[in-house]
Amino acid sequence: MIKRITKIGFIGTVLMILSGCLGMPKGVEPVSGFELNRYLGKWYEVARLNHSFEEGLSKVSAEYSINEDGSVKVINRGYSKEEKEWNEAEGKAKFIDAEDQGYLKVSFFGPFYGSYVVFELDKENYQYAFVSGPDLDYLWLLSRTKEVDQEVIEHFVSTAQSLGFKTNELIFVEQ
Repeated sequence: MIKRITKIGFIGTVLMILSGCLGMPKGVEPVSGFELNRYLGKWYEVARLNHSFEEGLSKVSAEYSINEDGSVKVINRGYSKEEKEWNEAEGKAKFIDAEDQGYLKVSFFGPFYGSYVVFELDKENYQYAFVSGPDLDYLWLLSRTKEVDQEVIEHFVSTAQSLGFKTNELIFVEQ
C-alpha cells in the first residue's frame, strides 16, 4: 500500500525549503547541454544529505515525466521501515532559465518552488546525476541503477566536498 506523505514535519520542512529558494550554492553551476527527454524516467537515490522529509526512507526513487502543460511531473517514492509502508509525494518542475541548462524549480505545494540544480551529469548515457538544492544543505547522487561504480561515488564525494558540502554527513541509501 502506498501512503501519501502528509506528516507535519514533512510539510513544514518542504514549505520552508520551497518558499522562494531559487538560488544555488556558491560554486555550483548547472550543466549545459541538458536534454530533458533523456533525463525523463526513473532514477534511484544512491546518496543524500539527510532531511526530515526523507528521514528513515530507503529504496528512494524519483520518476520524471511530462505533464500536459509541458511541466515535468515528479514522483518521489521511498519505503519507511518504521511504518512498514511506501511514502510518495508528487510535484512538478519547470526550467528557470534555458531548457538546455540543468536548472529547474520544483514544487510539491502550489506556488512554493525550490531549486533543483543538476551540476554534474553523465552526458553520454545519462546514467548518473549530481543534484543540489538552493544551498549546501541539499545534495543527492542519483543513478539509473540501484548501484553505481565506486569511481562515480568517489567523484561525487570529491566534487561535493570541493564545493563545500558536508560529505561526512552523507547517507548512502539502502536499496
